[in-house]
Amino acid sequence: MPPTPALPEITAYRSVPDFACGRIKDIRIRWALDEIGRAYRTRLIGGIFEDKAPAYLADQPFGQVPVYKEDDLILFESGSILIHIGEGDARLLPRDTAARGRAISWTIAALNSVEPMIQTLVVLTVKGQGTDWMAGAIDAAKPFAEQRLARLSEALGQRDWLEADFSIGDIVMIDVLRNASPALLAPHANLTAYVARGTARPAFQSAMAAHLADCAVGEALPA
Repeated sequence: MPPTPALPEITAYRSVPDFACGRIKDIRIRWALDEIGRAYRTRLIGGIFEDKAPAYLADQPFGQVPVYKEDDLILFESGSILIHIGEGDARLLPRDTAARGRAISWTIAALNSVEPMIQTLVVLTVKGQGTDWMAGAIDAAKPFAEQRLARLSEALGQRDWLEADFSIGDIVMIDVLRNASPALLAPHANLTAYVARGTARPAFQSAMAAHLADCAVGEALPA
């Protein structure tokens, strides 16, 4: 019999501040693997703000998570990892060339066109607490996020998912939108419903539970 392939490995932080708990990008990879019923293992690394070891930086030049290892393959950046996982299962990435291309386009759009706008507001809110510049900075950045969300809302319309079928594009987009404040999403009922629909999926629920369990283990480990 051929040897049983090793489980893919995902890295996750061992120490996450309260404001980031449940918001780290290893959730996206866990979610994708849970959607297709593929087991995996996690490796906890240093805290989110800690310097990383040279060996880890060789795998992930920016010291972030997740790193994904599968046999001899080592990948970083959640979008790249999701495309790789999707290539192996049509439930995440359609086999039809046109539908596959659209799903990848939405994945990149979530990462490049939507997430930076929302993440800017998150960073300003977290880092600007107690400063006299926070309100002005948020007022300057908020219209860009509002415009992107309005365009996304129009594109989604009344569909359940970004395209005909759920895909890695939805995994990334929903995870990105989870970081938006409720007030930012409030003008777009279809986006609010879209996020609720995605996060109600059993695979998202199990991915989040696993992420939170690893956070709890990390907190209990010695420094």
